[in-house]
Amino acid sequence: MNPLHGFGSQLLLGAVSTAQLALASLVVGTLFGVLGCWLQLSGSRPMRSVGYLYAAVIRGVPDLLVVFAIYFGGSLTLATLTGRYVEINTFLAGVVALALSFGAYAAEIARGALQSVADAQREAARSLGLTPAQTLWTVVLPQAARIALAPFGNQAIVLLKQTSIVSIVGADELMRKAAEASGATRQPFTIYLAAACIYLALTGLATLGLEWCERRASRAYAR
Repeated sequence: MNPLHGFGSQLLLGAVSTAQLALASLVVGTLFGVLGCWLQLSGSRPMRSVGYLYAAVIRGVPDLLVVFAIYFGGSLTLATLTGRYVEINTFLAGVVALALSFGAYAAEIARGALQSVADAQREAARSLGLTPAQTLWTVVLPQAARIALAPFGNQAIVLLKQTSIVSIVGADELMRKAAEASGATRQPFTIYLAAACIYLALTGLATLGLEWCERRASRAYAR
């Protein structure tokens, strides 16, 4: 007897969609994080204010509300602009919402990592005749990247689990498939236990990837 009542393939399709959602959100969110960090470290006070405001607002609001704001707010905005109802793609809305959330934390991680590089490193680079751009790319960023790797990776794993909230707006990811299977089979414990195992497998792979990256970074730094 199949304990998943034939819904195993649907759960696997949901797992693939979850991985795609997490990866797309990670890429876009990293770009948001770089932009947010650049704003926070800008020499312009208004730009710094925008950067800090972005991080403070997004980190202070539950991710679920961010998803609702992007999905329903996006539909309302497009309807106002076009004069007719426009339904936002759930996958796209999920990517934007999760990327905004991830970007706010990534901006803080990047800013902290850059500021943790000792000023003596920059002074030594200048004394060797390096330009500010050369100092940034060859001295500051490599050290900051190594410092930021662990918290950035941990936040990426959190992002993977946060994809589950996008099911609330109808995205066909793992939790959505699990809810559909649970309703059809009337076996919620079995179905959700299977979904939990899939999440554990995904986060386990992500953790192994993060550990590999940390080992490579430490080996390169030791050289």
